[in-house]
Amino acid sequence: MASITFQQVRRTYPGSTRPAVDDLDLVVEDGELMVLVGPSGCGKSTTLRMLAGLEEVDAGRILIGDRDVTNLPPKDRDIAMVFQNYALYPHMTVAENMGFALKLAGMDKAERAARVAAAAEMLDLTDYLERKPKALSGGQRQRVAMGRAIVRSPQVFCMDEPLSNLDAKMRVRTRSDIARLQAELGVTTLYVTHDQVEAMTMGDRVAVMKDGVLQQVGPPLDLYDRPQNLFVASFIGSPQMNLMDGVAHGDAVDVGGHSLPAKAPEAGPVVVGVRPEDWRLSDDPDALTVTVTLVEELGSDSFVHGTCDVSGTPHTVIVRAPARGRTAKGDEVRVTTDPERVHLFDPATGARFD
Repeated sequence: MASITFQQVRRTYPGSTRPAVDDLDLVVEDGELMVLVGPSGCGKSTTLRMLAGLEEVDAGRILIGDRDVTNLPPKDRDIAMVFQNYALYPHMTVAENMGFALKLAGMDKAERAARVAAAAEMLDLTDYLERKPKALSGGQRQRVAMGRAIVRSPQVFCMDEPLSNLDAKMRVRTRSDIARLQAELGVTTLYVTHDQVEAMTMGDRVAVMKDGVLQQVGPPLDLYDRPQNLFVASFIGSPQMNLMDGVAHGDAVDVGGHSLPAKAPEAGPVVVGVRPEDWRLSDDPDALTVTVTLVEELGSDSFVHGTCDVSGTPHTVIVRAPARGRTAKGDEVRVTTDPERVHLFDPATGARFD
């Protein structure tokens, strides 16, 4: 196996004035599952395609282990790619699809069959090896695509939003299957998704991109607990972090005439961030008053949505509350939080105040 290294990598598409990926420096460690996440158009798929050799690199270098693969053709990079649309041959059986690349490589039939059988057992596909793709569910087809990658025993897996075409229930199951298989196989993996829930639940580390620029890299909980800027704060977490305009002074921040406990490095305007689960109900008259507009009952807990006379993005305040509570639409509640649970950002640059 091998690590992946992007060194000052840049890609600008013809006719565009802005790079799709701009001076990317990123290292994926040997055996690691790195999730590259961000909104549509942020450059994550371009990054993956440059690694796979499907897009040109305008500047910088890409290394797999100690080998510079920047200008190598895809077939010489020892990479297996899993696409969101499965890309299976409809006229071939599951076994033939999984073993096709090995057949092209000239592997003998017995060794090919052994590898396919081993991968099928790992993926719970043994009973489907003689079926055609049209006779399989979406989740089964994706597992066949995974199997086709596994049998090649590559140095690197590239996964481009492989769960996008699955329904919600199958997506949850398949993402756990992929994470388990990657851990068992120990293959270095770059996984691209726009779904931050996938990123948080699957990645050893997560890299967040925006407009072609890497924003932050780290373990999922590091990004959740200490987002380095407003973009990461708003993108990571579901529901997203509450962000409101405030003014810092002393050991408190004034938010629309209400006081929240937080200490900023200096007095002045700030953006205040509080996760939904970090609010708590309060009887303090200085606490933030929220008028409830919606209560989402999820069984295990609930999300209380409300409005307040505070500017910011989003204007709606979301509070995670115990399930089956007494809060209802139209109620007024007061909420506060603890100083260590408040995130403060510079409104001019978006950077976090430490």
